[in-house]
Amino acid sequence: MHGLVALLACLAVGSAWAGTVSVARSPFAREGRIVGGEDTTIQAHPYQVSLQTKRGSHFCGGSLVNKNTVVTAAHCLQGRTASKVYVRLGSTLYNEGGLVVSVRELAYNEKYSSSTMEFDVGILKLAEDVEETEDIRYIELAKETPATGTPAIVTGWGSKCYFWCMTLPKVLQAVTVYIVDWQLCASDEYKYGEIIYDTMVCAYEKKKDACQGDSGGPLVAENKLVGIVSWGYGCASNLLPGVYASVPALRDWIVENAESL
Repeated sequence: MHGLVALLACLAVGSAWAGTVSVARSPFAREGRIVGGEDTTIQAHPYQVSLQTKRGSHFCGGSLVNKNTVVTAAHCLQGRTASKVYVRLGSTLYNEGGLVVSVRELAYNEKYSSSTMEFDVGILKLAEDVEETEDIRYIELAKETPATGTPAIVTGWGSKCYFWCMTLPKVLQAVTVYIVDWQLCASDEYKYGEIIYDTMVCAYEKKKDACQGDSGGPLVAENKLVGIVSWGYGCASNLLPGVYASVPALRDWIVENAESL
């Protein structure tokens, strides 16, 4: 009985987070969290940021790409206004330390579809410029998707298990996964089929994945931002890779809007 209550409570909490949809109605049953990962530090991933409410609640991840631009997922920004979003940078802990900066403006791709999860990219323009330090660094946008099998790291403060974890880890988590290009991810080798599109990239490792609360966060390979945590069936499920918005595919939109906002 207690297990059932915990499950229902977890589903209720999950459905209130940005981008989460009812698992009964939609294939997009989770946002990105870290499953099978380990504690890490912000010094190892200084581009990682936490998107927060005014009260300091973490709701999504993001990546600092220049002195005043954070890249995240479109579904993290739907229904939100810039004045009510804050960004914590330079801290291993999502709930303390580092630097908290307000947001001047936000935007997400006009082609974003919550039904297909295509074009799941957005940006935040910070209200003040942030200089690089040991704990805060900009990350370069990838121009090409690395070859399938290339190791990549996904980081975040999201839930550490699917369904049962009721609280977020305070310490930044990291996990190594392996790039799967969108065409292979859409093939019979995996279980997604035709719902994978060319604006996506996948990454896979058995029993390791991103999950709820990691959405919008970075997938990094070869020291470049390759993907943005977007969606997937469950978390760390067999032959169901994590699905990310493809930065190379969406790079032009990111650069153009980073300059115009």
